[in-house]
Amino acid sequence: KRVIMTGTSSESQFVTFSLDNEIFAVPVSVVREILDHEDAFKIPHGPEYLLGLRDVRGQGVPVIDLRLRLGMTKTEKTPHTRALVLDVPMGEKVLTLGLVADRVFEVIPFRTDEIEGAPDIGVRWSSDYIAGVVRRNGGFVVIVDLARLFSSAEMVMMGSAAPLAATA
Repeated sequence: KRVIMTGTSSESQFVTFSLDNEIFAVPVSVVREILDHEDAFKIPHGPEYLLGLRDVRGQGVPVIDLRLRLGMTKTEKTPHTRALVLDVPMGEKVLTLGLVADRVFEVIPFRTDEIEGAPDIGVRWSSDYIAGVVRRNGGFVVIVDLARLFSSAEMVMMGSAAPLAATA
């Protein structure tokens, strides 16, 4: 689907998904694919939200329970549970990871002027990880800032992102 720019308002495409009763979104540009959820190969001594590694077309991809990462309760697997395989730009590296979502809804365009800044009050998790919010159907869709959600220290610990090359 082609995005048509009109006036000063541009649109970006987002994939929407749910965690508990909350609706979240990530830019469609970082979504490689959406898979049925499978149990991952557990990695010893990893953080609780790191469910383990999953083979995605020959690549070992770390799988994250985003509910746990945001301080919510652990994901309970249902027939609707999905894993979003994402390629997240992290500086000069691209981090590939799987995010477990209770349900994936749709790809939807949001106009840039619809996206509001992250609120400081009334949200159960740290707003550092919120790129913005969009009002929709009487509620809000929270756009996740994936690069800020995972610190470089966590990525090195997970073995998914090598440190940036030193400059001479």
